[in-house]
Amino acid sequence: MAKIVIIGAGSHTFSRNLITDVVSYPELRDATISLMDIEQGPLDLIAAFAKKLVKQHGFNNKIEATTDRRKALDGADYVICTIQLGGVKQKARDIAAKYGLADGWTGPASGVANGLSQIPVIIDICRDMEAVCPDAWLLEYANPLSTICWAINDYTKVKNVGLCHSVPHTAAQLAKYIGKPIEEVSYWVAGINHFAWFLEFKWNGKDAYPLLRKAFENPAVYSADDAHWAGADIVRAEVLKTFGYFLTEASFINAYYMPYFRKSSRPDIMEKYKLETGGHPERHPHRDETTQASRVIEDKKFRDEIESTKEFPLNPSREYGAKIIHAMESGIATRINANVRNTGLITNLSAGSCVEVPCLVDREGIHPCYAMSARCPRRPPL
Repeated sequence: MAKIVIIGAGSHTFSRNLITDVVSYPELRDATISLMDIEQGPLDLIAAFAKKLVKQHGFNNKIEATTDRRKALDGADYVICTIQLGGVKQKARDIAAKYGLADGWTGPASGVANGLSQIPVIIDICRDMEAVCPDAWLLEYANPLSTICWAINDYTKVKNVGLCHSVPHTAAQLAKYIGKPIEEVSYWVAGINHFAWFLEFKWNGKDAYPLLRKAFENPAVYSADDAHWAGADIVRAEVLKTFGYFLTEASFINAYYMPYFRKSSRPDIMEKYKLETGGHPERHPHRDETTQASRVIEDKKFRDEIESTKEFPLNPSREYGAKIIHAMESGIATRINANVRNTGLITNLSAGSCVEVPCLVDREGIHPCYAMSARCPRRPPL
């Protein structure tokens, strides 16, 4: 019987998806799910949800909740880390903004500051794992993902993999752009987290890039305010037109890595790429206050649902965490995209760095795939 630990479980929007994903697999319905957070209130809320979900469906999962990290980790087989130091209002962004560098929470400047804050805490978690569950896998979700995983690889002995939903979410977005079901789409993606390339994009086994280029002949497809969950997708469309490949994540995040798109001194450019419009909190002038207020409302709604007679459905998300655990426990292989040490997987990126590549997962573990060479001729630029 596997023991699955979620560190930072109090972030219930993410944790409820992870818990639901786990129990959606029949092979994992006797696993122990240990929830850990430093705040008792949010922890109690997600624990109540987990217990209700398991009871409603008649599963045998044991649900634990504790603020004691070592207690949670003791005997763990899988540790899912979702912490965000500082909560909604991260000081890393304030440090970047102080010097006029507004680049989100994983962008170049604030990404460095955020990493310097997060890494020591996550290394402490790894030290606890080395002591009480040395054979466990760490499934790392905390940002900045590449920086953190690089540090874990260099300074600990913990088996780890970095996970992000940007690849499957982008695949679903591409399926939407070409008007095809996501179940009929396949892809091969490699790069770095939040900046990986769809080297292959297929529909029913055939190259789907011609369909995407045809769809993008109409600018309204990608420039509408509701084109993507984060608003207009103009930046990624421009990158596609230039290089012939589509990027993961959202346009407003990609723009943080490419300063020629995001120029605060050029409001005309910001307006052209719609980088100051849209509903995402990262681009809201009062993003922290807005997000905090919305989370208070979400917490109350979630608590009311738990206390009501609401039936919680088993609707799996696109997260990779439970897929990995299921593959390792059941022996039913799967393929994911994950962040791992670069051991020649992408030859034109630094050896030993962290890269996001396709990985096969089975009972024996996680097996990264060779992704691309320094000169990848898969597709010529448009």
